[in-house]
Amino acid sequence: MPAAPLDFGRTVKIHVLTLFPEIPRAFFGQSIMAKAVERGILDCSLVNIRDFAFDRHKSCDDAVYGGGAGMLMLPEPLAAALESVGVEPKTGTQSGRPGRRVIFPSPSGKPFTQADAVRLAGMDELVFLCGRYEGVDQRILDLYVDEELSLGDFVGSSGELAATVIVDAVYRLIPGVISAESLEEESFSGGLLEYPQYTRPEIFRGRKVPEVLLSGHHENIRRWRLRKRVEKTLRVRPDLLRKSLEAGLYSEETRALIKELENGSDQDD
Repeated sequence: MPAAPLDFGRTVKIHVLTLFPEIPRAFFGQSIMAKAVERGILDCSLVNIRDFAFDRHKSCDDAVYGGGAGMLMLPEPLAAALESVGVEPKTGTQSGRPGRRVIFPSPSGKPFTQADAVRLAGMDELVFLCGRYEGVDQRILDLYVDEELSLGDFVGSSGELAATVIVDAVYRLIPGVISAESLEEESFSGGLLEYPQYTRPEIFRGRKVPEVLLSGHHENIRRWRLRKRVEKTLRVRPDLLRKSLEAGLYSEETRALIKELENGSDQDD
């Protein structure tokens, strides 16, 4: 999957609304992210939802109507926090401002994929609403949230961790954050997983770097890497391979390799 088109003229805004800003704060200060902020590629903010609580105890949760275990995040502080970063309630069929997405990471959301990361990297502004406890009042989702995204078929206690993972997958695809070359043959680009990579020493604990990588023959290296990508995808993610075949993502060379490997042909490293 190619990265978003190059456009160094824009600054992408990322807001994370949370009860625990200390969780994503460490990530926002890490090297690549910090450099992107310094260069004006990103504008990141952490919004503490508790700052918008109404009572003196700064309460942000209450019991669930209808009964049940756990507490639910109150709608009033959430709405105030969202509106503090310019998100207004949707009206009628309105689906939010063009160029901005309000995202609620949730186990019940749509599975997050690399295609979603590429799509979101093309936005001008991303707002992440982090849930806690039993989640958030449904009216907040109906009025403010554009999409719910899930990291997988499991439940965690921290919307902050899920939001950070999504931000990490997205921001690195924004033009200028890292080199476009680094993105070309990563896992999921072109519907294949990444090939194995090696560095010094040439021999480590009896295991030698494959000879082809030492040959200096660029075309042989390219073919070896492609073969290894196909082998791994066929072994680890046959579902991804079938889906990509059906979508017509593969070149004739890749399709021939798939057919060869499925027929049991093997090749030494």
